[in-house]
Amino acid sequence: MMDKKPLFNPNGDTNVNNRRMINGDTTNLNDFNNMKYPWASDWYRQAMNNFWIPEEVNLSQDLKDYPNLPAAERRAYDKILSFLIFLDSIQTANLPYVGEYITANEANLCLAIQTYQEAIHSQSYSYMLDTICEPQQRDEILYQWKDDEHLLARNTFIGEQYNTFYNSQTPENLMKTIVANYILEGVYFYSGFMFFYNLGRNNRMPGSVQIIRYINRDENTHLWLFRNILLELKKENPELFTPDKVEVYREMIRTGCEQEIAWGHYAIGDEVSGLTKQMITDYVQYLGNLRCTGLGFEKIYEGHDDEPETLKWVSQYSNANTIKTDFFEARSTAYAKSGALVDDL
Repeated sequence: MMDKKPLFNPNGDTNVNNRRMINGDTTNLNDFNNMKYPWASDWYRQAMNNFWIPEEVNLSQDLKDYPNLPAAERRAYDKILSFLIFLDSIQTANLPYVGEYITANEANLCLAIQTYQEAIHSQSYSYMLDTICEPQQRDEILYQWKDDEHLLARNTFIGEQYNTFYNSQTPENLMKTIVANYILEGVYFYSGFMFFYNLGRNNRMPGSVQIIRYINRDENTHLWLFRNILLELKKENPELFTPDKVEVYREMIRTGCEQEIAWGHYAIGDEVSGLTKQMITDYVQYLGNLRCTGLGFEKIYEGHDDEPETLKWVSQYSNANTIKTDFFEARSTAYAKSGALVDDL
């Protein structure tokens, strides 16, 4: 079992070279001039510069578009939005708990900002629903996972991984929680965003698309954060990355991808203009390989090394350098003063 780090630890080790991602002896003092992991400082400043406010995005056109969406497209909008709402909500609840066992101060600073951003994402989804739906319809979408067995199964895979560590704080269970987080940030969110960008291609729901682009920019940094945490753990705790354990993590990623493919076939299918089941399969398998190789693992699908040709437009929509806040304004609200992170994970 892992010990929760003490809140007040005056006898903790102040030598930055002895700092460890887990099982370290931290004082919990935040010293921005002495960090063991240089990437954490860059991440912190990038994430701080990504500040945005949901209500600055104009949803007036979405209010007009939503009732007129084709039935299959509106069904997919509701289901995918319901799934994204759950993901950000459980992230907001789980990240502080994970942080209680992370003993690298700079990593915890990053987790604190991520937790805040996940809360902003939840606020964003609420703003979208409050604008385009009547209150009863809003609640039906918000709690759709209670009645949709497919959606409940999606939520259960991640939720049970988080609960396992909550109930048994072993290093192995922490690793599974972090890998589950990596799947959530790097496969589930990205696949969901694809649907909204397809709406943008069809000139529908422009405000929703814009909000998703903001969220995508944040999630890109979150994915980068957890990849770096995993790579540091790989260096410091090689016993957590033996071949048999790596196979467990790869199978988790495979399971997440297979669930995402099945979900996309169910929620989107072949009825939404501009998307097909094959496109969904190809994109998720590409994401699964990308996430595995980003950690130095063998890929899980033969081929699928490059973004599918039929989905090149996804990267164009998710490009953080081209984000604007309002279709009636020209000013850029990609607040980041430094170069936007590129998703080369």
